[in-house]
Amino acid sequence: MIEIGRFPWSRHVMGKLQDQLVAAGVSVVAYDVLFSEPELNPAMQVASHLGATDPQTNEILRSIAPNIDADIAFSKTLDATDTVLGMLFEHQQDILVGKLPDPIFASEISPDNLPIPDFSGHVANVKVLQENSPGTGFINSAPDGDGFVRYSMLMIKHDKEAYPALALEAARLYTLADTVEIVAKPFGDGHSVQGIKLGTTLIPTDDYGRVAIPFRGPAFSFPYISAIDVINGNIDKSLFDQAIVFVGTSAVGHADLRTTPVGVQYPGVEVHANVLEGLVFPELLPSRPDWIDGAVVVLLVILGLAMSIVLPLLGVLGMTLLALFVTSCFIFFSFYAWVVWRLDFPQIAILGLTISQTTILGSLGFVREHKERVQIKSIFDQYVPPAHIASMLEQPDQASMEGEKRVMTVLFADIREFTSISESLDAGRLKAYLNQYFSPITKIIFEYQGTIDKYVGDMVMAFWNAPLLVDEHPELAVKCAMQMQRQVDDLQAQMIEQGFPPFAIGIGLNTGDMNVGDMGSEYRRAYTVLGDAVNLGSRLEGLTKFYGVGVLVSEMTYEQCSDIVFRPIDKVKVKGKNLAVTIFEPIALKNEVTEAQHEELKAHKIAWELYLSQSWQEALPAFTKLIELQPQRKIYQLLCERVREMQSHPPGENWDGSYTHKSK
Repeated sequence: MIEIGRFPWSRHVMGKLQDQLVAAGVSVVAYDVLFSEPELNPAMQVASHLGATDPQTNEILRSIAPNIDADIAFSKTLDATDTVLGMLFEHQQDILVGKLPDPIFASEISPDNLPIPDFSGHVANVKVLQENSPGTGFINSAPDGDGFVRYSMLMIKHDKEAYPALALEAARLYTLADTVEIVAKPFGDGHSVQGIKLGTTLIPTDDYGRVAIPFRGPAFSFPYISAIDVINGNIDKSLFDQAIVFVGTSAVGHADLRTTPVGVQYPGVEVHANVLEGLVFPELLPSRPDWIDGAVVVLLVILGLAMSIVLPLLGVLGMTLLALFVTSCFIFFSFYAWVVWRLDFPQIAILGLTISQTTILGSLGFVREHKERVQIKSIFDQYVPPAHIASMLEQPDQASMEGEKRVMTVLFADIREFTSISESLDAGRLKAYLNQYFSPITKIIFEYQGTIDKYVGDMVMAFWNAPLLVDEHPELAVKCAMQMQRQVDDLQAQMIEQGFPPFAIGIGLNTGDMNVGDMGSEYRRAYTVLGDAVNLGSRLEGLTKFYGVGVLVSEMTYEQCSDIVFRPIDKVKVKGKNLAVTIFEPIALKNEVTEAQHEELKAHKIAWELYLSQSWQEALPAFTKLIELQPQRKIYQLLCERVREMQSHPPGENWDGSYTHKSK
């Protein structure tokens, strides 16, 4: 292709190739190529362009056109030796291209009454080539249902006539047979194909006129010679003496590749060569005598009865091993029969019986367990991480949907300023924005053994310790929240590059008694949590922006997190509640706290204790120093302002250190 150009080549090039093959002494040349369109004649093109504007030149061009016509030149080389052109049959009846060859089959039964493959359309060769070619055969392949090519059609029916395959026509010319006889046998109310007679040789086929392809081996088991070497004469002519040559392509880009039992991407031209070898040497063709079908029926009955008795006595492992043993033995026997006796032993029935019986009898023993597993998975798959699903399948008694009260930890996470963000994005971009955020956040919750309750707009709600019990769930939930904040930091640069606005999230967590279970109406239900402890978690998420922190946890959660260092933020009474709750910000794991963080937390603890003891004179400079140390920390500024307010309006001796929030 590098020297000549992309395929298909000019008919002048094909003519040179044909001449060189004839000169090398080939017996038959078979083209796995279609010549369905005439090649443009340059003289006729110019003449058509000139039209009536230059009659004299037009006449000269038309007179010399036949002398430079590529199709005519190629056609003159075809009858120099036995040549077979390719053709293709189609199922679309409106595809009728090129001239069909004369039928070569002889049969006492009309092909129209035989069960051979029937096609209504065709793509044949241009008239001048067809009329000068000694033979023509179709190049269609017939893959099985799984896409593998194991059999070759030797004949195709079209318009009540039968036409030969490329390999069969090449074999006919090679054996000097004038016609090919179709041998039919009565079958029911009609007839089926028994074989074909190539001269005096009977070649058995299946009922549809197909033969099993006797593959010599993997791709390139036959000699391949480059076409350019043939054209240039760079060949060993002894290789071609009295040979049958197939002209085709093995290049991947030309799509003439087949999936076969001996290899995928198997050149289609070599499939024809394998079929031809079997037709010329029939002893190579696998056969399927009539007695094989009876033997298969007997074997099916014996095997079916034996497995029906034995399989129920075995466990799953025993069933599997027995099925593998039976199938392996049968596959080995079939392979042996193919190689040694050239018998095409049908495998589907035996293998199908073995596999189906094993599957059915094995499945019956697990119907109840399977139903339980399916029920659990269908109910909880959308709520809990995959690891929990596996545990619940092992312990189905823990997977209850009934309502109950448990000590649990709840988490609420919300994107700040989401309203303004959503107004700046169209619907498609907003969906992509949320998906890019929700996917990694959900993955983190699952990694920390959390259960997703719901997504509401930009809000994520999750909880721990249901449906499965989770040890140390408060600490897992806080670690999850910290990892979520780190993930958001990592997402920022990526999302800004995509043109999305920067964002931050606030997370609130609380631990306490909650009601959990399958709740809702007869139309829609959900596995969720309810209770005051849940509401407090939501309120804490709302306070994160007020205090300028990413995560807030209640003191109930804080008290159960021994491996995490916290900063006390405030003691608050949220709207609707009179009980004061101390809230904390998680800083880091104890073994990850830096020296600078340690010093800051130490100073904050002193200032906080001064604040709670109403030591305003000492608390103010303590918080002022923290502002100088961390001017971006909003909490220090808030507490400084509050200390000044307390100095002006002392809360009184009964003050419990709390601050009452008027809004959610």
